[in-house]
Amino acid sequence: MPHLVELKDIYKIYHVGDSEVHALDGISLTIDKGEFVAIVGSSGSGKSTCMNIIGCLDVPTKGSYKLNGREINNYSDDELADVRNKMLGFIFQQYNLIPKLTVIENVQLPLLYGGYSEKEQKKRAIAALERVGLASKAKNMPTQLSGGQQQRVSIARALAGDPSVILADEPTGALDSKTGRDVMKFLQQLNREGNTIILITHDNSIAARAKRIVRITDGHIVYDGPVEGDENVARQAAAGREEE
Repeated sequence: MPHLVELKDIYKIYHVGDSEVHALDGISLTIDKGEFVAIVGSSGSGKSTCMNIIGCLDVPTKGSYKLNGREINNYSDDELADVRNKMLGFIFQQYNLIPKLTVIENVQLPLLYGGYSEKEQKKRAIAALERVGLASKAKNMPTQLSGGQQQRVSIARALAGDPSVILADEPTGALDSKTGRDVMKFLQQLNREGNTIILITHDNSIAARAKRIVRITDGHIVYDGPVEGDENVARQAAAGREEE
């Protein structure tokens, strides 16, 4: 069985004047179905570039990327858009909800672009909102919800298309600490239900909620293993258990 995500010798090189900047410098990484992986690093480490490549938002300068066994390096922009829509679910720090659309319309939007019928869009959107406990808010506008509720709407939007991978980019960055912990508990629950989650964060306390840590520094993977093996994250995990 192929890995769900397989990066092999991935480079991302930017040219700045006469200089080359290696945002990713030959990284290799595999992620399997059902995993909860945190890709961790400071600003400028390469973690966001890694996420953009996994999420088909960018392409590597060289190297091989396979998603569910499909080699997608040479896909056109339209083909990459189709992969994003049908195989990937995105959760962003700033929610990215459209203020003029209702909650259910926001959740339906990717399904509209995915070519689902209106009936199927509504069915999937309501089911996704039920999973995040917000079916009663379906007709509300985003501005009528708290920050935590808006983030749960964005999670419902990510779930609605039944993606192979959920990519969560600093999902608690705009939330207070308590609401952030609640969102992370929800992501843990989704993982227990079988969803594959890739979390991008600079925050060790957030990464501690994952099961596996991939730490990137200067475009290189410097650690890939369980939470307990990363000293900084393990310390935060222990502190989090004490708080609970």
